[in-house]
Amino acid sequence: MTAHISPAMFHPSVSPEACPALVLNADYRPLSYYPLSLWSWQDAVKAVFLDRVNIISEYDKVVRSPTFEFRLPSVVCLKSYVKPSRNPAFTRFNVFLRDCFTCQYCGTRNDLTFDHVIPRSRGGQTTWENVVAACSPCNLRKGGAMPAEAGMHPHQKPYAPTLSDLHQNGRHFPPNYLHDSWLDYLYWDTELEP
Repeated sequence: MTAHISPAMFHPSVSPEACPALVLNADYRPLSYYPLSLWSWQDAVKAVFLDRVNIISEYDKVVRSPTFEFRLPSVVCLKSYVKPSRNPAFTRFNVFLRDCFTCQYCGTRNDLTFDHVIPRSRGGQTTWENVVAACSPCNLRKGGAMPAEAGMHPHQKPYAPTLSDLHQNGRHFPPNYLHDSWLDYLYWDTELEP
């Protein structure tokens, strides 16, 4: 099965009018960088009233009821720390992110699917170490052949990435919209320019 995936699908254009809230863990780091941990304004307001988050920053926009007025949160912080997963989940998206949304055979970023380097028909497993991002034409050309038989070897040997690997790759695909109030909480571990 071919899924037509592009990085833009995972960072749809976030409209400032939608007023999403950046969600930080209790240590003031985003729950995830890629995709960026965002809640709708409705979910953020609900979490405030359920006393699950603290408001760190607000938009100028206000929601009103007959008896109440509330500025929409732009950054919220969880009151309870959520322990991050140690290992990234083995998902199609994370395979594409590990491989920088690039076909590992020809280098295109179009019409991506994934390929078993050692085909399943030859005993290959669906694991980090045997699956790579591939465009549909390369996947069809390789078919059920071994890399040497097809004369097609991945540019990078497939491997199980760390969360740090995925975060690092995710920085190459920033969201289409970042509110100014979020910038103080993003990418603290990037190298500073002299």
